[in-house]
Amino acid sequence: MTQRSHFNSGLTFDPALAAKTVSSFGHNGAIGARYIAHGEDWVELALDYRAELVGDEETGVLASGPIIALMDMATSLATWVRRGRFEPQATLDLRIDYLRAAVPERTVIGHGECYRLTRRIAFVRGIAHDGDPEDPIAHVAGTFMMTDAA
Repeated sequence: MTQRSHFNSGLTFDPALAAKTVSSFGHNGAIGARYIAHGEDWVELALDYRAELVGDEETGVLASGPIIALMDMATSLATWVRRGRFEPQATLDLRIDYLRAAVPERTVIGHGECYRLTRRIAFVRGIAHDGDPEDPIAHVAGTFMMTDAA
């Protein structure tokens, strides 16, 4: 079985396994995104603080790129969880509003939710926080387009 074979439509979709696998390679592997939990329509990933992800060495604040990547993956995985299967998709739109800087040395949690599905479009939202969901770092909203829908 290859690394991605559990995504094939003929196999049972395991959200935790999918998130762990996706987080282990490519851009997500490079930033160290890791799976935390999921529900019927949401996924949480974590981004542990690492010096190579810092955008401002004087303050130790994380760069925005890794946080955007974390939220793109958390919301993308949430669409697969809601569908109950993997389907190839593309990020059609992802808006991120930064509310404050992440606190240096803290893990950033990315909570992504898929709140509506159509045959070809998934609508998502989420927050990134560093310990208190009531005090988010950023809010995201976006859409994904299924690239293989029948």
